[in-house]
Amino acid sequence: MRQANRGLAIEVEAQSLEEVDAALEAGADIILLDNMDVKRLRTAVKIVRRRAKLEASGGVNLKTVRAIAKTGVDFISVGALTHSARAVDIGLDF
Repeated sequence: MRQANRGLAIEVEAQSLEEVDAALEAGADIILLDNMDVKRLRTAVKIVRRRAKLEASGGVNLKTVRAIAKTGVDFISVGALTHSARAVDIGLDF
């Protein structure tokens, strides 16, 4: 990754293949591919050709994670772990 030159990794969110191109041109180190289907994820992997790390996010569950992993992305994010988690009231009263 190019982050060593700046000391800081830059991650950009892309919702389309056009935005993936723009993120590459801007020098992004990591591109978050937001809510892309498997076909678009594969295309993004081909476009990027390891010039940046790729993170897939959106629509990830036990039924889709294997197909997403097979596209060649570097990371997979699962937002449901935080935004869909049930709250638990735990009291520490003594």
